Amino acid sequence: MKQFQIEYNGKKEFLGELKKFKKTCEDTPKMMFQIFSDILEENAVKEVIASIEKVFPGVPWFGCSTCGNLVNCHITPQIAVTATVFERESSRLKIFQYNVQDNSMEWAAHKIIEDTESYPWVKAIELYFAFPKDSTTKFSEGLKDIRPDIHMFGGIAGNDDIAKDVSYVFSNVGGYSDSDIVVVFYGGDDFYVDSIKATGWKPLGRKFRVTKADGTCLQELDGIPAYDVYNKYLNINNDENFFHNTLEFPLLYEYNGVIILRVPMASNPDNSISVSADVAVGSTVRLSYGDPKTIIESIAEDSRPIKQFCPDVLHFFSCVARRTFWASDEPTYELDTFKDIAPSVGFYSLGEFLRADNYLSHHNVTLVIAAMREGEADVSGVQNVSEATSISKVPLVSRLATFISATSLELEEMNKKLISAAITDGLTGLYNRAETQRRIGQSLADIQNENLSLIMMDIDNFKKVNDTYGHQAGDEVIIALADILLGEQDRVSDKISAGRWGGEEFMLVLANTDLSAATVIADMIRQCFEHTDFPTAGTQTISVGVTQANAKDTFDVLCTRVDTALYKAKKTGKNKVVTM
Repeated sequence: MKQFQIEYNGKKEFLGELKKFKKTCEDTPKMMFQIFSDILEENAVKEVIASIEKVFPGVPWFGCSTCGNLVNCHITPQIAVTATVFERESSRLKIFQYNVQDNSMEWAAHKIIEDTESYPWVKAIELYFAFPKDSTTKFSEGLKDIRPDIHMFGGIAGNDDIAKDVSYVFSNVGGYSDSDIVVVFYGGDDFYVDSIKATGWKPLGRKFRVTKADGTCLQELDGIPAYDVYNKYLNINNDENFFHNTLEFPLLYEYNGVIILRVPMASNPDNSISVSADVAVGSTVRLSYGDPKTIIESIAEDSRPIKQFCPDVLHFFSCVARRTFWASDEPTYELDTFKDIAPSVGFYSLGEFLRADNYLSHHNVTLVIAAMREGEADVSGVQNVSEATSISKVPLVSRLATFISATSLELEEMNKKLISAAITDGLTGLYNRAETQRRIGQSLADIQNENLSLIMMDIDNFKKVNDTYGHQAGDEVIIALADILLGEQDRVSDKISAGRWGGEEFMLVLANTDLSAATVIADMIRQCFEHTDFPTAGTQTISVGVTQANAKDTFDVLCTRVDTALYKAKKTGKNKVVTM
């Protein structure tokens, strides 16, 4: 593969450049044109397309509007045109354009899977989105079953004003559209591809749990309006400048095992935040901050596999937030490490896509790099690749960010310990009575969806143990029973919560467990404890009550019934299990 840039300086000059280029590739079996425009002038782009079709009739072309064009790691103004020449006969290219305005994102995902099944040679899929009117999450989820060996990457088209929610994609198969997805298949016997992402953004401050969200509307973090987090910690106001002020501070979270950044697009009157793609309720997020030195070092490290891959061409999809971040410096600093690897083309986007671990993720503030090659790798020049430009600038705010993050982690650990202390029994490590009661109440609320059983137990003749052998020996007996219960809890942690009810009484809360199964578990615990030999107190026994909840049970009714079962076990001989 070879890539050529063709300068665009108006229609007449461009036609001349195309004709010159054609003389150099008369015998080329396959080629394609990529067109990127950072201006939303449809006529100007169509003028470029008309010129290409005139000089190269039948040659495929595609592209999109952008937030900035990238050619050979430099920003190029207005309209950038590159031609890629395929040198191997076996290399293949196929372009599709899907209409998601009249259909849906899920439909487009289904079509892509369907089309890949028709073309088994596909090794890479490149995606170009017009500004999505709907969430891309369902699109990504719809592609999870696509062949695992296929690389997927791409970006959302942009415009010259990132506050606008309009952009265009275009191709020779579907024309010019503000709502379509352009999809490019690459492959063949001698075609190889690799793809990676790089961010370099660091977590800043403490973690927050997403407690309320609706699609791309992030409503609450830790129970407070999402906007309040940006206002409290960064002093960012809920006004028309919110988007620009938060570009450097996206949210960082993990989804499907992948670290993802989300840019706040707008703050809303109810103090919710509109983000660039879905954030799941229950996920953990943190604010993040870009440090120049870390970004450069991160990209240099991430670029190593690309260097070893020895690509013929590179395709970049870089978030416009990264360009904004570098605004006071040369925004392509971070691309310096790629300059000597291979010719490159790409654009600044409003969102980036990359497939990892069989899942296509929608990223922000991320640099996605796709590396493509025909034939086996030529490693002879790998050692000669230059390293990225060194930057010694480390701002004070970066130092503060590191300090805040470190202290926040310490506070999080302290909070975990405090939370644990508030819900656990100090002697045994089991849940305390208050937490056990809470778990019983919570499980009762879900009684329509699962069986719920309780096991209540009491150490027989425990007062005699304390009076005869002392309280230390009594504590040893209590701890030994607690260890048995903790072992059972660890064995089936999704079903059992073990708590100390008080003194020598214990309670097991068993979710999704009927009376028969709970009785078996109770008797296993009874036998295990009975066969425990204490150095001072010898062997001891427990009496056990078991009951299963029904839909009409209240907390008091359920706990009274299991207590009655335990009382019956005590009164009828001890060291036994009684069910009610």
